[in-house]
Amino acid sequence: MTSNPTSTTHQAQRHTSLLDGLISGFDRGLRTLAGVHQASRPNPGGHLAEAELTAQERKHVAGLMRVNHTGEVCAQALYEGQALTAQDRSAKASLLAAAAEEQDHLVWCRSRLGELNASPSVLDPVFFGASFALGAAAGLLGDRISLGFVEATEDQVVRHLDEHLQTLPEADQKSRKVLEAMRADETRHGAEALAQGGAEFPLPIKRGMRTLAKVMTATTYRI
Repeated sequence: MTSNPTSTTHQAQRHTSLLDGLISGFDRGLRTLAGVHQASRPNPGGHLAEAELTAQERKHVAGLMRVNHTGEVCAQALYEGQALTAQDRSAKASLLAAAAEEQDHLVWCRSRLGELNASPSVLDPVFFGASFALGAAAGLLGDRISLGFVEATEDQVVRHLDEHLQTLPEADQKSRKVLEAMRADETRHGAEALAQGGAEFPLPIKRGMRTLAKVMTATTYRI
């Protein structure tokens, strides 16, 4: 029984494409964790003066921004993993476009941490690896599930941002402007994922995701 040359060629191309994607994802992961990304948009709070905050307020703001920075590390990994295994080219392009915008968030959060003399979470590499694997697994389930996962994830992020905006010191407008801009982007990403055919996840699954998100929040707020 002879093999089909065309099928063999397609399989080889697919394996090469997957390997290239893994190498590119690994490279971008290193850049994400090293903090060498550049933002394509100006920092929303970059033009504002630093507020006078108490030591306790600065510590709280640093904790919030550390959580948000880790969230953006996870977002980069999720989108990279999903794009790697996406089946439809338009879905892959959409995921990578969203990842590019999330890079802005990553840079803004890291910059704010620097202004507060605080550091990103030491757990970021762990969360990046886990999120990349989760994103790739979601992509293997099909673009409809993968895009639905984007919406469900963004829904959790918006909830966290709302909580952070409520507890942020009123005087800290630099952080507030960053979080408000991030919230607008995350809301749009979720809506776009559904508009492109994503399946909206049932509430029990979203509640489970919310529980996992709280574990990440509780750990990275301090470390």
